[in-house]
Amino acid sequence: MAKIVTMGEIMLRLSTPNNEKFIQADEFDVNYGGGEANVAVSLANYGHEAEFVSAVPKNPIGDCAVAALRKYNVGTKHIAKTGERLGIYFLETGSAMRASTVVYDRAHSSISTATVADFNFDEIFEGADWFHFTGITPAVSDSAAELTEAALKAAKAHGVTVSVDLNFRKKLWSSEKAQKVMTNLMQYVDVCIGNEEDAEKVLGFKPGNTDVTSGELELQGYVDIFNQMVDKFNFKYVVSSLRESHSASDNGWSACIMDGASREFYHSKKYHVTPIVDRVGGGDSFAAGVICGMADKKDFKAALEYAVAASALKHTIPGDFNLVSREDVDSLAGGDGSGRVQR
Repeated sequence: MAKIVTMGEIMLRLSTPNNEKFIQADEFDVNYGGGEANVAVSLANYGHEAEFVSAVPKNPIGDCAVAALRKYNVGTKHIAKTGERLGIYFLETGSAMRASTVVYDRAHSSISTATVADFNFDEIFEGADWFHFTGITPAVSDSAAELTEAALKAAKAHGVTVSVDLNFRKKLWSSEKAQKVMTNLMQYVDVCIGNEEDAEKVLGFKPGNTDVTSGELELQGYVDIFNQMVDKFNFKYVVSSLRESHSASDNGWSACIMDGASREFYHSKKYHVTPIVDRVGGGDSFAAGVICGMADKKDFKAALEYAVAASALKHTIPGDFNLVSREDVDSLAGGDGSGRVQR
């Protein structure tokens, strides 16, 4: 199995129970999660050696976040205990035509004030096979962006394969700032993962006639922008999830990939995911599936099918983490989506 390092922010998630609106809620369900942490949990569940690099405050809430990762066999020895607080996000889970809403409370969080001096990247990447980050971390603060680039330089110095999930968050930064920062970071990336909105807002590529709010997909547009992205950044693979949002509870879910060397393009099978239990973390579970498939030496088409199946299953699980096993994913990818009771 591969040693895979992810780096980012783990947060306290407070979500309204039973699809309540914030104004109705008298209590919150408590979970922990965050883009790169979610990826690490998935990969650990699949049997890989997953190490999560971050910073949390030296207090009981920081300890709880670390414990949430250890519970699922994620390595935490490179999590620095520093800074003022753990970031929080509040989630109001939508239903049918009512969209979900996220409110962030992460100013001055530990990862936003962490510096290169808090980490020994040579030690972190010793013996590592893969490094994964997202566009969320450099969006948190300028110092977090500098920390991300320092990690990327160290990863490449150690010969580590690097993947990114572009993950544009308009509540954290503007498209203009995202393009300035992330375009520079792409020089270190081998595998680029995102969706149609990410490609446009983070890197400036818009796929054909696709409209993220309408659920209409035009695959030739993806072929065009994937070719442009490979031409500009020399990616080994470009990958996009494809979400057809019929409502907050009903999505079509598939993905596409391009081999940067051969320029071969492949579109996966599509899953009709309804009713959706929790879509938060769906993209992270997809990225983890891509990484797992490629780390397992699957061909890029099989890796994509694995990723789509894994992320389809995540939509059925509450919380940020995708807690399915390899067997669960293999069964669905192999065609068993019956949902029959396993006895």
